[in-house]
Amino acid sequence: MSKIGFVGLGIMGTPMAGHLIKAGHEVYLFSIPSVPAALVEAGGKACANGKEVAQKADIIITMVPDTPHVRAALFDAGGIAEGLTPGKIVVDMSSISPIETKEFAKKINDLGCQYLDAPVSGGEVGAKNATLSIMVGGSEATFATVKPIFEQMGKNITLVGKNGDGQTAKVANQIIVALNIEAVGEALLFAAKAGADPAKVRLALMGGFAASKILEVHGERMIKRTFDPGFRIELHQKDLNLALSSAKALGVSLPNTATAQELFNSCAAHGGKGWDHSALVRALEGMANFEIGQKAE
Repeated sequence: MSKIGFVGLGIMGTPMAGHLIKAGHEVYLFSIPSVPAALVEAGGKACANGKEVAQKADIIITMVPDTPHVRAALFDAGGIAEGLTPGKIVVDMSSISPIETKEFAKKINDLGCQYLDAPVSGGEVGAKNATLSIMVGGSEATFATVKPIFEQMGKNITLVGKNGDGQTAKVANQIIVALNIEAVGEALLFAAKAGADPAKVRLALMGGFAASKILEVHGERMIKRTFDPGFRIELHQKDLNLALSSAKALGVSLPNTATAQELFNSCAAHGGKGWDHSALVRALEGMANFEIGQKAE
């Protein structure tokens, strides 16, 4: 069993750390504002800061919301970097900037330690069920060391390439997810406004070429109006900001990604930044002045 540190115990991090504790690892924990009591009761060890986590663990995982949070967790006073000694491994499983990820990796490498970027897809359900897809950037040797730990949190685990490539894969994932949500929202809104039962339309589409995980899970959310996160709109906005800013730097046009971001922006402007990202459909419904749950006149 390994000595593992876990920094960032939110909707995703808490169940992920829980799987590692259940697997018998010695798990050291830190989170703001506090470490969940359930993890301590399960056998996790709460620490005062990231430095203490890094001092006690050999592999340190971060799972926080955005690029500035990773930077702070790693390099602020009392952060992980202060507790590292040569040979340790830092694994960032947050979804952040691929460009800054490369900078973080270099700083950790300069301390004699290895770095993996390993963002995940699958949301809260995947975190709870240990079925996350994990996209990894880093060396093959470091990946081989950490892979057994990844396997206790996820199923589809891929070494994409060097540091930063895992984050690039996650940005690509978030583009696809956003556009699929938008497409499902348009389709179900169209069907409902036309007078068809959207629940039955969804079932019919599930058996054809339009079938997708988004239609299965988020299509049901749209019909049942269950928009508690899940994955918050504000986090998907962050990911699409990464996509659009990176695309600008690369000279690539992402027109439909930009449209999806504007729909998320509309939701946020109406108080919905904390809604599940399937609630993007509400922006479409606002333009149509019609909700999927209504009966067409």
